[in-house]
Amino acid sequence: MRYDLDDLRLFLHVVEEGSITAGARRMHLSLPSASARVRALEHHAGVTLLVRGRRGVRPTPAGTTLARHARDVLAQVARLDGAVASYCRRADAPVRLLAGGSAMHRLVPQALIAFLREHPDADVEVRESRTPQTLRTLADGAADLGVVIDDEAGDADIRTEPLGDDSIVVVGQAGGILAGRTTMSYREAAEHPMVGLDAGSSLRRWIERHLGPHAPAARHRTTVSDINVLVALAAAGVGLAVVPRRAADGDGRVEVCALQDPWARRRQLLAWGPGEPGAAVTALAAHLRVAASV
Repeated sequence: MRYDLDDLRLFLHVVEEGSITAGARRMHLSLPSASARVRALEHHAGVTLLVRGRRGVRPTPAGTTLARHARDVLAQVARLDGAVASYCRRADAPVRLLAGGSAMHRLVPQALIAFLREHPDADVEVRESRTPQTLRTLADGAADLGVVIDDEAGDADIRTEPLGDDSIVVVGQAGGILAGRTTMSYREAAEHPMVGLDAGSSLRRWIERHLGPHAPAARHRTTVSDINVLVALAAAGVGLAVVPRRAADGDGRVEVCALQDPWARRRQLLAWGPGEPGAAVTALAAHLRVAASV
């Protein structure tokens, strides 16, 4: 059987209103036209769908079943329309960029400054997002670019390319307990007072997921939402901090010590949404590559 979507919409309106007249009004149809459509739908289904009465109509058991499935079909059609429409964007639509907390520290701001200066007519929507959510959003066509972490990207069916190193290190006050050290395990770092990111941050959640349930219990003297503040606290000797290397490179206030744990070595990937990217998307991607190479 083949059902016309407008007939299904009309039937749902009739059932919801309890009246063919009211259902016709919602579909902007005349009463004779709506009645003919409902009768044709019953003929097509081969069963009576409505019980007519002086006070209106009500669905038969078959009509109730049809209405339930019609709602599902029309909801699926709406989702399909939305997914396809996400590929059709205005030329002046903002570029949509997603990135994790680590990339938001230096990489994204540096790329944004250069891009927005070079393209005064372009706009960018930026949102922090963890890698799994970023990949889903890109696959759905609801974002243009994403900065994701390699070990979480897996076999995602989207286009990616290497972007840069994003290894995790431990930092502490210059001349402090890390002086002269080049490597350290997280377990050893956790024996000292620490400062950390808020529990809801994407980087904190990533680290805790890789530490697993048997991670050493670290004493966090405080937690903050900003990586710059975290590094400043470590530089002041408040505690050790676990941060991306990029956050501490070139900062003479802190000692930087590589973490020996395998999970600490990670790379960022540039991920693309589906379809052919526009000029603005391509240009922003180029600026992200440059920022990652600095």
